[in-house]
Amino acid sequence: MKSRYLTKSRFKLALECPTKLYYDGKPEYPDQNDENSFLQSLAEGGFQVGELAKCYIPGGYDIKTLDYDEAVSRTSELLKKDRVVIYEAAVLFNQFFVRIDILVKNLKNFELIEVKAKSSNSDSDDNFLTKKGTILSSWHPYLADVAFQKYVLMKAFPDHAVNAYLMMADKTTLCPTDGLNQKFKIVKDTDGRRSVSISSSLSTEDLSVKILNKVSVDTCCDLVYQEQFGSEDQPFSFTDYLDYLTDHYVNDRKISSQPSPVCAGCQFRTTEEEALNGMQSGFHECWREAFHCTDDDFKEPTILDLWNYRKKDRCLAEGRIKMSDLTEEDIVIKKDIKPGLTPTQRQWLQVLKVQTHDPSEWIDATGLKNEMATWVYPLHFIDFETSMVAIPFNKGRHPYEGIAFQFSHHLVHQDGRIEHPGQYLNTTPGFFPNYEFVRKLKDELESDQGSIFRYATHENTFLNFIYQQLKSDHNDIPDKDDLCRFIRWITKSSGKSEEQWEGERSMIDLLELVKRYYYNPATNGSNSIKYVLPAILNSSKYLQEKYSQPIYGAASGIPSLNYQDWTWIKYENGRVVDPYKLLPKMFQDIPEKELELLSADDELKEGGAALAAYARMQFEEMSEYERVEIQSALLKYCELDTMAMVLLYEGWKNLVDKRQ
Repeated sequence: MKSRYLTKSRFKLALECPTKLYYDGKPEYPDQNDENSFLQSLAEGGFQVGELAKCYIPGGYDIKTLDYDEAVSRTSELLKKDRVVIYEAAVLFNQFFVRIDILVKNLKNFELIEVKAKSSNSDSDDNFLTKKGTILSSWHPYLADVAFQKYVLMKAFPDHAVNAYLMMADKTTLCPTDGLNQKFKIVKDTDGRRSVSISSSLSTEDLSVKILNKVSVDTCCDLVYQEQFGSEDQPFSFTDYLDYLTDHYVNDRKISSQPSPVCAGCQFRTTEEEALNGMQSGFHECWREAFHCTDDDFKEPTILDLWNYRKKDRCLAEGRIKMSDLTEEDIVIKKDIKPGLTPTQRQWLQVLKVQTHDPSEWIDATGLKNEMATWVYPLHFIDFETSMVAIPFNKGRHPYEGIAFQFSHHLVHQDGRIEHPGQYLNTTPGFFPNYEFVRKLKDELESDQGSIFRYATHENTFLNFIYQQLKSDHNDIPDKDDLCRFIRWITKSSGKSEEQWEGERSMIDLLELVKRYYYNPATNGSNSIKYVLPAILNSSKYLQEKYSQPIYGAASGIPSLNYQDWTWIKYENGRVVDPYKLLPKMFQDIPEKELELLSADDELKEGGAALAAYARMQFEEMSEYERVEIQSALLKYCELDTMAMVLLYEGWKNLVDKRQ
């Protein structure tokens, strides 16, 4: 039987919830995070950062084998040298096993370096601490990870001194050359694994300015060692907690944890298909044990589903797990003078819909009608796709400096005509698109005074960001002032900006209108457009009748730049299918057997996947055919994002008109 070790990834998992150790790695308990890890690392630039770090600390031996025993043996042999650098060093102490990103040995001294696709503005660990000197919660998982590695290394080599570091992007530095990012290409090995290939053109100038910063975290490690772990009922010191976790993991015994709001993000859940195939849900198993839940109980909305509710811990501790268990006193409803619902009124509305088994949508028709009366036609709906990567694409740019690579634009006229008149997508490797992006957006929006709509704050935030880029750019940009005036015209300044403004055509946030004026129980409390869209499509007969015909992209229908004779309303088991699930495959002409050779991801469903697709085109080796197919998928995805906003508007207008 293969040895079971407490690794650094399992230690981090146990910090989320120790019960997860029991489910980890067992095929009968599917882990929904597994398939997202590559996309996430790709989107963040994690693969490239790891290789760039090796360039800054060169001459190391790379331990590539995944076999634990072989990796430990190879590392031990190398550590017989007085001075050595090892990448992915494998260290074993008792049942603790760690792979150290970069291990530097100099006689009796070790430097343990953990490389992260994160950012820091200094070489001290003050960035990670609160004013009271405790570790910031956002940094705690990463620092606990390093502390665990340092502990194992110190135990394995007690006669050596160990200094621990995080190596991350330094946002205060500027990239010394153009095209540095593209010199770290993602390639697929013969065994199907992806790795980073460093271009032979990587130069001394490319590495002349270190955009990654090595930050000492020994103080933070000491703070971790002093913390109390476990629960209030069963507290542990750091070392005792490691022994406790190891004992349970090695002997395959479950640690039962008190359910908490964290359970909402548990990855050990089954999809409907997985459940039908006999796989098990760790989440449901935990709740059955803690609350004696039945299958029928899980069919009802729980406390976890209640939007923005801050007292879930208390309810769970009292054993009240269903939304039907709540009373008005639990919510403490507060009113204000604004039209529509306050957050607490919206929460109570969600609870009432559950308790009265009322699936009907709620709309403040009067409030929404008054809002609509202020809108100026034609109405513009826009959506951006953006990226922030650790290694800049261009000389003079900071790590994690924002890139706006795509937008979509839908237009609704006062007579009800809809069109998709414009879009922008730039996937040219190494090209800085932000100013061209704003120029194209300006061309789309400046010909009239129509109201402009976004969903959430992202578009406003990013235009503010590009505004600051323009203001601080010392290069000759002939239309700089015009672009800055345009941005101020359609945005509101951020709270931290030295300049403060609110443009005459400042974009209207549909998300805020959803929160105030519309609630559909089918969203299960979520306000994401990805949930609101299928909800309103399933409740609106008007939208169903209109879009069950192939009018989208039709010659006599709604003009589209990427779809032809498209039908948005399709049914499955009597329900309207989520339009995002209708997105075309990226590789329609490729047989299934060959598809895997081109890409592991053949659909674009989420914004993160769109970001990852863009990242792939920047720094992954691929065929021209694959590049064209991904571009096509990105265009269709972003067009649906703005069409979703149009569908929401049409559904609302129909409801308001009917209730006049």
